[in-house]
Amino acid sequence: MTNELLLSLAREYATPLYVFDADAFRARAAAVKAAFGAGVTLCYSMKANPFLLRCLPPEISMLEVCSPGELTVCENAGVDLTRIVFSGVNKTQDCIDRAMDDRVDVFTAESPLHMERIERAAAGRDIRVPVLLRLTSDNQFGMDEDVIVQLARERAERYPHIELVGLHYFSGTLKKRPTLVGRELDRMTALAERLRAETGLALTRMEYGPGLWIDYFGDDPDGAETALLDEVAPLIRAMGEKFALTVEMGRFFSAPCGAYLTMVMDKKTNCGYNYAIVDGGLHQMNYDGQMKGTQVPDIRRLTGADGESADWCICGSLCTPNDVLVRRVSMPEPALGDILAFCRTGAYSINEGFAFLLSRDAPAVVIYSEKNGPRLVRDHVRLDPLNTPQ
Repeated sequence: MTNELLLSLAREYATPLYVFDADAFRARAAAVKAAFGAGVTLCYSMKANPFLLRCLPPEISMLEVCSPGELTVCENAGVDLTRIVFSGVNKTQDCIDRAMDDRVDVFTAESPLHMERIERAAAGRDIRVPVLLRLTSDNQFGMDEDVIVQLARERAERYPHIELVGLHYFSGTLKKRPTLVGRELDRMTALAERLRAETGLALTRMEYGPGLWIDYFGDDPDGAETALLDEVAPLIRAMGEKFALTVEMGRFFSAPCGAYLTMVMDKKTNCGYNYAIVDGGLHQMNYDGQMKGTQVPDIRRLTGADGESADWCICGSLCTPNDVLVRRVSMPEPALGDILAFCRTGAYSINEGFAFLLSRDAPAVVIYSEKNGPRLVRDHVRLDPLNTPQ
């Protein structure tokens, strides 16, 4: 998206504003599909940015849903619910029943309790449902290998309405080393072999989240991310030859397609340090790995005159000293009303911050494509009613 386009959207819809580029989303999905091959299914983790459900590329076949609220978002957005992988560490009986009635494609089980609840729901409907057993990465998610093996041993007797089809594994995000991806795929393969040897269970399907790194602060982020994708691709393709493999990602698909637009509302010099106060803030913009604004992301000045540059600290509108978007960036002196665009904010900025602090309005959301132009998919939202005692 050009600076001129972003500026026109800021003026039409007002700041703070999220703009998501549907064409960039499609381009990233197409690049991943080309790298991993036609035999690998792509799954979008919608928690990264649920608004992109409005422009899902055809290369993405599946959606990961992790909560009843996300399931509701999919229902209201008219998503094909049979494309859903129903995940999440806290599955109640009610949400499992509801997802089953929605005919989601597959459930993950993160504990023996999940298995019991899925079995109960399936038995009550007299159906058999596919389940992926989630392998832990040494945290609260998933289960130990020995527990998974025990569940497989008990499958016929205790879980007759469940078909154990595969494993689910996700260990974290922002991975830069292909060797780590290789080790994780080897771990999944080794567990599948153990299950066959010890329980006779032959798995056919794998759901894997590589959590590939996004270069938020580099000089050539697209080039760096493409190089990483090319290094990982042979490992993914090889795994796809052994199992029906689904690769699940959120950040890597969505981060490059977003811009966060915010307006300079005040400026001052305190103790020899220049501050620009904008109408957004840390509660609306998030770069994973950013610590109190110490790193400089890709920032575009959409307005403002050229001139001698100086160091500026860009701060938001919250009453906390932590609300620093960038601690030090060199730029000409901003004027009140100038618009700044923070790029590569397509993942998590919209929903991972502490949005309710100070009851400031939530930004509007626009999805743009060259074919369809801009579409307002959420107006500015007042948050004060949600913070008002009843």
